[in-house]
Amino acid sequence: MASDPAKGPRPPGTEYHSGVAEGDSTKREFEIGKDGLGGIVVGMDGSPASFHAAAWAAGLARRERARLVLVYVEAVGGVAYWSPMGVAVASEAAESLVEELKQEVVSHLKWVDIDWDFVHHRGDPAVGLEQVAEQYRADLIVVGRSRRRGGLLGTVPATLVVEAVRPVVVVP
Repeated sequence: MASDPAKGPRPPGTEYHSGVAEGDSTKREFEIGKDGLGGIVVGMDGSPASFHAAAWAAGLARRERARLVLVYVEAVGGVAYWSPMGVAVASEAAESLVEELKQEVVSHLKWVDIDWDFVHHRGDPAVGLEQVAEQYRADLIVVGRSRRRGGLLGTVPATLVVEAVRPVVVVP
């Protein structure tokens, strides 16, 4: 049994994460090699590939009893954001897409017994997915493979595979 002179003996196994149990609020990095999955982030953009990724991730979340976090990242670097009028129109279109995605997700996940959230994030899609994964302390990022680049991986999956801190799964 581990002990701490200030607090007395602790039960076995508590020494590894003792700071968390004692309310330590220091920022933690992604933990490589832990048992099981606690959270899974899925990139959603309304494409069939993103729905395939969400379906695959939902099955994994159910089996692992993990939280599923579906994320739509509104890319704000396009031409539409160059003018105030364009920003308003693009933001309204994004909000409409978010509502449609939420409705689709609800209709698909109402039969699956898992905890899930839907997040609307603004910024670069690859960076945004990594930021949301960090916020939710997710263990995995799942994205669909792009069909736009002649069957190649696509910019968001390729960026994540190279630069993400946590594992990335690309679903065809």
